[in-house]
Amino acid sequence: MNQFRLLAEQGDPLAQFNLGGTYYQGQGVPQDYTEAIKWYRLAAEQGLAAAQFSLGLMYHEGKSVPQDFEEAVKWARLAAEQGNASAQSILGGMYFLGQGVPQNFVHAYMWLNIAAENSDSDEQNKIIEMRNFVAENMTASQIHRAQKLADEMHRK
Repeated sequence: MNQFRLLAEQGDPLAQFNLGGTYYQGQGVPQDYTEAIKWYRLAAEQGLAAAQFSLGLMYHEGKSVPQDFEEAVKWARLAAEQGNASAQSILGGMYFLGQGVPQNFVHAYMWLNIAAENSDSDEQNKIIEMRNFVAENMTASQIHRAQKLADEMHRK
């Protein structure tokens, strides 16, 4: 743990993320969401997608910070654009519900479609169910547009 902390204090983003996770889970240290956020933020600001997602999730859930959907979207989007399937899924849900962004079924479907393609088989079925639920609120034209946007995002 001490070497882990030393690497984190020296600015290693993966060590910072992992240290944040130990505080989040309370593994070997008392559970402390404030410390988790501190370390997640340091790693997230260096561009580590997993840390960006974790920080966004903490804002989404309001853990040790006021619930702030706009801040959650900011961090989730950064992680989603790097291919983080969990962030893509959360972002899709936020667009569907209009949390931190204007409600937009096309963007919700797009992010859920991308997340389904990037996730493992256990999560994939849940994400596909969510995507299909969103599709029930869309026209065929909107679904086509969302699929086209997803394809364009994959090419980037």
